[in-house]
Amino acid sequence: MTEVPERTRRAGNGEDSIYWDKSKNRYVGAISLGYTAAGKRSRAKVSGKTKTEVRRKLKDLKKDLEADVKPSANYTVEQAVEAWFTNGLKGREERSIKTYRSLSRNHLIPDLGKAKLRGLEVEDLDEWLEAQAEVLADQSLKMLLSILRRSIRHAQRRKKVLRNVAELVELPKGRPGRPSKSLSLEQAEAVLRAREGTWIHAYVVLALLVGVRTEEERPLMWRHVHFAGLDGVPPHVDVWRSVRRHGDTKTRKSRRSLRMPHRAASVMKAYKRQQMQEHEGPWSEESLVFPNETGEQRDAINVLRHFRELLTDAGFEKPNDWTTRELRTSLVSILSDHGTPIEAIARVVGHSGSSTTERVYRKQLRPVITEGAEVMDEIFGGAEDAAGAP
Repeated sequence: MTEVPERTRRAGNGEDSIYWDKSKNRYVGAISLGYTAAGKRSRAKVSGKTKTEVRRKLKDLKKDLEADVKPSANYTVEQAVEAWFTNGLKGREERSIKTYRSLSRNHLIPDLGKAKLRGLEVEDLDEWLEAQAEVLADQSLKMLLSILRRSIRHAQRRKKVLRNVAELVELPKGRPGRPSKSLSLEQAEAVLRAREGTWIHAYVVLALLVGVRTEEERPLMWRHVHFAGLDGVPPHVDVWRSVRRHGDTKTRKSRRSLRMPHRAASVMKAYKRQQMQEHEGPWSEESLVFPNETGEQRDAINVLRHFRELLTDAGFEKPNDWTTRELRTSLVSILSDHGTPIEAIARVVGHSGSSTTERVYRKQLRPVITEGAEVMDEIFGGAEDAAGAP
């Protein structure tokens, strides 16, 4: 039942007051905070549709004041999120920050940005999350709620708000994420023949036949690519760096050296020779293997664009349906189809254990016999002289 506005007595000094504000069509509650240096009375106010709502808000406001929190009635969700972006993400990877900003710009700020942080209710967030769950996958939905929680937590540390209402809601189930897929053997052969002699061809060969992650390929230097080793060490790639913060690989197990199959070693050897011939100025083993036109590290979007152009040349009808990470998915599928033990596949892809490989690539795995490079030689063949130095 809707409460009927009634006349309320004037509060005495130091008391709370609740009154009907006709211009706002709402009840207003106020707490006296004494007087300013100029002698003007200072009061903190809240408002609501009913007296019950206002009394609860006044109670929360008193808790804020007792905790020395100085909430602003006008401090919005958007201000809290922007403050977190400005001061709460120092040292984070630029790629992560871009993802957070994109989610906030498209899904958080348009719906909740203008909401007053102090007045945000659990019911508001439940309704908002249910709506987002219809358009976002589980991982994106989880990340979106994390952004809001961390932004409010940052506001708490700055004493802008006492309660983190985002901690009180439960995450609904979002849409299923786009399932990863893998190349068939026929598709893989077509990809390995497309754009031969170009950097993107060599890039794809290294990912598909060796198992190097795309974020590990972009910062790769020639000193980490070996064609002839001592004591019979075969051609291999040292995967010791990535584009992640501080240049670290994804995990400790990701820091690994991978043997190149003959075909991969042959392609990389020819590509290096070509790059040395086209290089202007002194050549250095510290040079990037896959630099952009200005000699700097390529970004992920640039690689993806060239990869999809390669797929077009390979005869794919829908190249935009594929991403570079699915080259690794394809490697796992091809190795598994040819009997490679899951423990060996886990070492190739840089997982800390076979359980991770089973969880991430469960759709690509088959029951289990030889290591990655040997299997790729059996499947795709390759030049036998690839071990020689360029």
